[in-house]
Amino acid sequence: MQFKEVIGQEKVKARLRQMVADGRVPHALLFCGPYGCGKMATAFAFASYLLCQTRSDEDSCGQCRQCSMLRKWEHPDLHFTFPVIKPKGTPADYKPASDDFIQDWHKLLNKGPYFTLQQWMEYLPVENQQSIITVAESDALARKLSLSSSQGGYKVSLIWLPEKMNAQAANKILKLLEEPPKQTVFILVSEQPELLLDTIISRTQRIDFQRLTEDDIYHALVERRAIDEEQARRVAHIATGDWSKALEELDAGNENKQFLDLFIMLMRLAYSRNVKELKRWSDNVATMGRERQRRMLNYFLRLIRENFMYNFRRPELNYMTVEEENFARNFARFVNERNVIELSDKIQLAIRDIGQNANAKIVFFDLALNTIIEIRK
Repeated sequence: MQFKEVIGQEKVKARLRQMVADGRVPHALLFCGPYGCGKMATAFAFASYLLCQTRSDEDSCGQCRQCSMLRKWEHPDLHFTFPVIKPKGTPADYKPASDDFIQDWHKLLNKGPYFTLQQWMEYLPVENQQSIITVAESDALARKLSLSSSQGGYKVSLIWLPEKMNAQAANKILKLLEEPPKQTVFILVSEQPELLLDTIISRTQRIDFQRLTEDDIYHALVERRAIDEEQARRVAHIATGDWSKALEELDAGNENKQFLDLFIMLMRLAYSRNVKELKRWSDNVATMGRERQRRMLNYFLRLIRENFMYNFRRPELNYMTVEEENFARNFARFVNERNVIELSDKIQLAIRDIGQNANAKIVFFDLALNTIIEIRK
């Protein structure tokens, strides 16, 4: 992975290169920023830059032995930490660690450096489990980093979503950050840094990423994906600075299209007050895993906002696909100043309840019944 493969983020890349040039690479970096802005891609590129034997002032060489191993994600001095789950049927005392899932992790990375937690969870045997980083992982990482570098240079510990650490793991990682092994660089890539321990944040140098510009995404779509210019412009606008979202929009069978169908069904059944079918709808979505349920509800929340804004007839304020806009033409008038806040609040309440492991059938049927009330205001 090279810096030139990272979309945009020129200021961040220049800052990282300057750290190396000045010989002032911090022992721990915290990458923060919006979804899909390229934090993880930049972390891969920076790790490659640190481990490359013949890097230039601008980038890793991409050709040396180190870079060859990095291309296959097999470099012995690059250590990955990421959220995992405890598979069903494993012993009660089993504590999963990243190495237990490393083959699946490599399969994900081989598809590209831009991915989401949702995409990673598709590789795991998830039912209703929440992904976490366990204390077993922090113990394993401490053992790895206690060894000398096999290639005589840096050791890089790349921790994806450190906010997923449980309390025990977080405290042990903190100890590693307080007393870092020699020639070790930690790169923590976080989507929600506010969930991290203050003491962990204080031991890192934070680098904030900006949202990608529409032009960044537009040019990447045209140059890397050979998308025609008109479609690339629309997708770049819808993506709102999120490259992963742009890629999802190109996927004809993407999950959001399924969520749109479920949203349309909910709104039509609620408007017609078809309680029997709403119960069936609730039972159906209750069978999804909790992570997917939360993604669906967040999608519903976005559509409520988009339909409300559609009423203002200001296209630059809307971020909808063609399919979403086709539905909004007739539906948007039902989301107005009398109910937009209430509808949003009901969905946010459902998101909270699902996150707290409430009974999904009750949560979704309650949401459906409340939608009957609000949609006719």
